[in-house]
Amino acid sequence: MTLAYAYPLSRYEPAVVVDLNEKSTREQLSGSAIKGFFKLADAWKLRDEQACALLGGLSSSALYEWKKKPARVLEVDRITRISYLLGIYKALHILYGRKLADQWVSMPNRHRLFGGRTPLDYMQEGGLLAMQTVRQLLDARRGGV
Repeated sequence: MTLAYAYPLSRYEPAVVVDLNEKSTREQLSGSAIKGFFKLADAWKLRDEQACALLGGLSSSALYEWKKKPARVLEVDRITRISYLLGIYKALHILYGRKLADQWVSMPNRHRLFGGRTPLDYMQEGGLLAMQTVRQLLDARRGGV
């Protein structure tokens, strides 16, 4: 007896799943993540308190320590947050020109998700799940999934 599958076999290899629970994986990714986050924070003109909120309530003294000594291993939550934010940054730069892409997060938005607030406010208030939602919205807009 043969089984029928809902989808035909793919000719593509499955994507490698990155296990952030593995410390060695986080060691590899943390430096680039921190560097990328600070470039994003500069492009978005984030104030320190906004950056701290996006990083899950990081203290301002810890943020300054990150700036001085970026060589550290991030926790799963923080590296996940940065991953979503960098994905949002990339999607915005695919969708819009540089100026609008960097301003978009700070502009009031009429999309029902934001209700007239800025995407930045939405992500600060909603945390990780809000970042995931914004990332999915932008990926859908650019036709990627």
